Amino acid sequence: ERYLQTLERIAAAEHRAGRAPGSARLVVVTKSQPVETVRAAQEAGVKILGENYPEEAVDKIAALGAVGVEWHMIGHVQSRKANLIPVNFALMHSLDSLKLATRLDRFAAQAGRILPVLLEFNVGEEASKFGWSAADEARWTDLLPEVDMVLKLGYLKVRGLMTMPPLFENPERTRPYFQRLRRLSEFLALHFPAA
Repeated sequence: ERYLQTLERIAAAEHRAGRAPGSARLVVVTKSQPVETVRAAQEAGVKILGENYPEEAVDKIAALGAVGVEWHMIGHVQSRKANLIPVNFALMHSLDSLKLATRLDRFAAQAGRILPVLLEFNVGEEASKFGWSAADEARWTDLLPEVDMVLKLGYLKVRGLMTMPPLFENPERTRPYFQRLRRLSEFLALHFPAA
């Protein structure tokens, strides 16, 4: 019931924003949830499942299968666990370093598939968050060489950018962080128009 209510709220928000119906997608997070709960979510119609921990996701995928559902990696991934990502996930939301990108590219090549990714930027300069540092707009040119290297990797496909703003009681306080990410997206598009 909550899932359907959330879908209705998303549809209303799409309409208010002038976006095409269905252009926003809901990722249901399975972090720390037992397999039975995730199975119930699938049976309720959930199509996209997000997991923070690669090993947890692999166990859940083994128990539930991946038919009729997309699994997304939404958490930080240590380089030593990069081999789990290309073979288990439809999208990685949290590509946060060139080192990880290089490893993911190698494992995606071995798996024979292109891995869609979102580049993670730390626009709030929070020490507890991962991602390329992007709080200081005057230093965005420093990001260009590494972004260029990621874009040139043959088995990763950059689909967009993401950030995790600080957690506020009033969600309106997150707007400046998403606005900065939007400006960063526009800045990168000027430098990499084909991407």
